[in-house]
Amino acid sequence: MTSSYPMIRLRRTRATAWSRALHREVMVTPADLIWPLFVTEGTGVEDPIASLPGVSRWSVDGIVARAKEAVAAGIPCLALFPNTQPERRSEDGREALNPDNLMCRAIRAIKDACGDDIGVLTDVALDPYTSHGQDGLIDDKGYVLNDATVEVLVGQSLNQANAGADVIAPSDMMDGRIAAIREALEGEGHVNVQIMSYAAKYASAFYGPFRDAVGSRGLLKGNKKTYQMDPGNAEEALREVELDLAEGADSVMVKPGLPYLDIAVRVKQAFGVPVFAYQVSGEYAMIEAAVAAGAADRDAMVLETLLAFKRAGCSGVLTYHALHAARLMGA
Repeated sequence: MTSSYPMIRLRRTRATAWSRALHREVMVTPADLIWPLFVTEGTGVEDPIASLPGVSRWSVDGIVARAKEAVAAGIPCLALFPNTQPERRSEDGREALNPDNLMCRAIRAIKDACGDDIGVLTDVALDPYTSHGQDGLIDDKGYVLNDATVEVLVGQSLNQANAGADVIAPSDMMDGRIAAIREALEGEGHVNVQIMSYAAKYASAFYGPFRDAVGSRGLLKGNKKTYQMDPGNAEEALREVELDLAEGADSVMVKPGLPYLDIAVRVKQAFGVPVFAYQVSGEYAMIEAAVAAGAADRDAMVLETLLAFKRAGCSGVLTYHALHAARLMGA
């Protein structure tokens, strides 16, 4: 570019609302959102989560009602997470394989009520089912066993696919689980069930409220640093993504979201595949805390953060603000 001020005035196109809209490079719509929901036992249950103001655990009938709200708001997909009762948790997480567990009942209920009007994404990991809170099986020293865990994750994935899940989302970070799950899905005829891999999931301090929601915080023995990624690593994230794509993932996820926008950008630039970000519980809680303190406007913050994900190249965002944001966009 050879021209300079005043021949070029970049403020010209910002002077009016219509012009700003016309020149906007990135937009967010309800179709870019995935709404995470927590399922609990009972009927007619709404159980507010103290560390996630405005978010509740819902019994299956409540989850169906939320699904109908999502359809009406234009949200294309729900992400389900179970709050498993303590008596159903075990060292080996066997409840994950129960075809009548909370997750499977919620999947079937949503599909019975809404059919293909909305997608159902299901978490694949054992932390909602283990008595020790880890994402996999452990040895006598507390180390999470990779290959033995993968075997259970395959069974969990088939269990959810049989119930009607549209997208299997392994969040466990075990090596080789994408290939094993893909092979099993193909072998059982689930050829159109997608895999959205948590390919770059970091051992983050932002997950606390989520662990409250699924009931694992007080149970967790040790930490998850032997399988979730080190926050200081970026090149390793690209290796993780490359492997998961080669093994059969249809899309990949970066988690958490805003603190790792650089990872989302690099993954998109390197591979050109659908990249999703999870605006995790700690991110949501910070926004709500700022609003409660009178330090921020919720609507503006929600929309601006979602725009940041899209600008970074994300195809979509998992966010607890999904319904609120979709209604704002439709206003």
